[in-house]
Amino acid sequence: MESLKRYLLPGFVFQSVVIAGGYGTGRELAEFFLSRGPLGGLLAMALATLIWSAVSMASFEFARVFGAFDYRVFFQRLLGRGWVLYEICYLLIMMIVLAVIAAASGEILRETFGLPYMVGVVGIMGLVGLLVVGGNDLIEKAFTGWSGVLYVVYVIFFLWCLARFGPEIRGSLSSGQVEGSWIQGGIAYAGYNLGVIPAVLFTLRHHRNRKETLVAGFLTGPIAMAPALLFFLAISGEYPAILSEAVPANHMLELLGSRSFQIIFQVMLFGTLVETGTGLIHAVNERISGTAEEKGKKLSPRVRIITSTALLLLAAGIAQFGLIGLIARGYGTLTWAFVVVFIIPILTWGIVLIRRGPTSSA
Repeated sequence: MESLKRYLLPGFVFQSVVIAGGYGTGRELAEFFLSRGPLGGLLAMALATLIWSAVSMASFEFARVFGAFDYRVFFQRLLGRGWVLYEICYLLIMMIVLAVIAAASGEILRETFGLPYMVGVVGIMGLVGLLVVGGNDLIEKAFTGWSGVLYVVYVIFFLWCLARFGPEIRGSLSSGQVEGSWIQGGIAYAGYNLGVIPAVLFTLRHHRNRKETLVAGFLTGPIAMAPALLFFLAISGEYPAILSEAVPANHMLELLGSRSFQIIFQVMLFGTLVETGTGLIHAVNERISGTAEEKGKKLSPRVRIITSTALLLLAAGIAQFGLIGLIARGYGTLTWAFVVVFIIPILTWGIVLIRRGPTSSA
């Protein structure tokens, strides 16, 4: 069981952290993949998966070799004094993703249950705060367990859509349509999502050797992308009309016409939004905790609560810009910054440092 945990847990945590900003509502899949056409979207997804695995393998081994289990230590070793550039980018993408989570939660509860928008926003922020205070063990258990729920629901969703809209899905995929640059779409999607890799670093304390980190890193891409692929295939039959939907998941659930499954799916999605918010904020708390430990202090639960509350309140304010605008403009702006300050360095200089060993310096 422990061995399985080392190989699979990082992938499950990464999937849990990226899902809300990556494909939970389906809006991101429409923006980065399906907008490239059905075939172009599949090619972009394959490219993004390869990039996720490659960067995860290098990052996990880098973290193990240097004992860098929070992003401050990680990027100090990788970028030297330039590490603060990553922190700026991370804090910005975290606020955008938290805002997306808040906006999506408000939309979900309003469209599914007819509740006021702010009920969803406040509700999810409270749940995230409670989980963050629980610490590493609770987060690991929650993420792993809910990932199992997510896979089951997504498989049912895909099979149901395939049964109902099979001809449309097959027709869309067989058209071979490619719009714009699928390469750009794949790199852009991989880039902004990989910015949250530090939220996974705490799980690497379980790793003992290079084999474990490399296998875990390789599996991270497929583990995280599999639900997205099922979702993409399910909505591809509605191309191109689905591109204008703010929450494509809600649109497809309405077409299926099952109120019971709609509620089940939205409860699952709400839980994944909680996971993502938790992972992002937990990474910040781990960074603060690492700094405190260097000074001989311990991060108190009260500080964790204060940090979480401040970040969540700020995100709730940003959420007023709306889901489509946040995804279309916010993600695109930061994608290339992560490519420059993280992806290129870890795949070049990071590998050099790994070869030199823990005595090397950035």
